Amino acid sequence: MRARVEAHFETVLAGFADTKVTQGMRYAVSGGKRIRAILVTEGARLHDVRLERAIWPACAIEALHAYSLVHDDLPCMDDDDLRRGQPTVHVKWDEGTAVLVGDALQALAFEMAAHPDGAETSEARAELALTLARAAGGQGMVLGQALDIAAETAQTPLTLDQIITLQQGKTGALIAWAATAGPRMARADVTPLQTYANALGLAFQVRDDIIDVIGDATSAGKAVGKDAGAGKATFVSHLGLEAAKARARALAEEASDALSPYGEDAGPLRDLAQFVVTRTT
Repeated sequence: MRARVEAHFETVLAGFADTKVTQGMRYAVSGGKRIRAILVTEGARLHDVRLERAIWPACAIEALHAYSLVHDDLPCMDDDDLRRGQPTVHVKWDEGTAVLVGDALQALAFEMAAHPDGAETSEARAELALTLARAAGGQGMVLGQALDIAAETAQTPLTLDQIITLQQGKTGALIAWAATAGPRMARADVTPLQTYANALGLAFQVRDDIIDVIGDATSAGKAVGKDAGAGKATFVSHLGLEAAKARARALAEEASDALSPYGEDAGPLRDLAQFVVTRTT
């Protein structure tokens, strides 16, 4: 899937003018685990949607995710110098270029979600674009990011329930969109994969908090230890390290159980749930 996503981005971006922004777009979408793309293509496979069509929304969610990382790394946000083991976009170029790269990737995401070579019907393409807007904006990812920023200057640390609410937006919303894109393309019931994604997204964030404690920058490909250094409330600070690991494992099992309507055909998604809670990056 990594190779397929990279190739598709190369094909699409080949039609763009060779500017710093285009170079930054290509740089920002390179690398990564491609978990969101896999969620799209596996959900599509379970609903008999061909990969040639599913690759469009798969790359749409990867472009949107990349945009969020480019902006999140900026000095006015998390101020990070390292992403996916490489200098962040604003470090490699400059802040203005990074803002424009993020803007362009966000626009590209919606272009890909609505592309006629993607979902077969106009109704499905419209639903993909509409639900992506909701997942990415002030009801989803951006809301979660805003809550995260507000928490940094709050008088009291967030409660565990507040952390869950924050992460359901910041991380979970895009994961849920990716998991349900396949059935949306087929105009099918999204409930099983929505339930799977809700548990998977939370497991993903719990594991992120664990990596921030036990990981190293070389393996993680980004700075670690920042949450503790900032006194930030996390799943680990609330639950403790071992309990957080147990919570992640339980969420992975919950995600896997939600796939029962698909039987053995959902094996790769079950494997993905286990990978999410054991990864080091």
